[in-house]
Amino acid sequence: MTEEAQQESGAKEVTRDEAQALIEDGAQLVDVRVAHEWDAGHLAGATHLPLEELAERSNELDADRPVVLYCRGGTRSSMAAEALDGAGFNAVKLTEGIVGWDEAGLELDSEESYVAESGEAASILQARKRAAQG
Repeated sequence: MTEEAQQESGAKEVTRDEAQALIEDGAQLVDVRVAHEWDAGHLAGATHLPLEELAERSNELDADRPVVLYCRGGTRSSMAAEALDGAGFNAVKLTEGIVGWDEAGLELDSEESYVAESGEAASILQARKRAAQG
């Protein structure tokens, strides 16, 4: 985690390699994006817990295990990591989110998966374009 990144957002940040090691050691992987983004594709083994539902659903997470959070690029996962950290969780965000993960050639949940745009309208247009391309 870079000091600069932590100072900017306040959230603890981990690289893809660090995230993978945490997950292999039993950390929980949580996707805080909205439903249409999750449905388009997500990291294998992730739990879907949208940011707007975090406060009322945080009891679904194990407070005794670290939590690795991700979103599309980092903004929502920063907010989620800060909130969970404040609630007593050991929470970190994934550097560069699912975009960085995908660009690094790492696996998503299936071969058909892709990283959706965050806006619903943009996501619909993106899905139509992908379907037309076959």
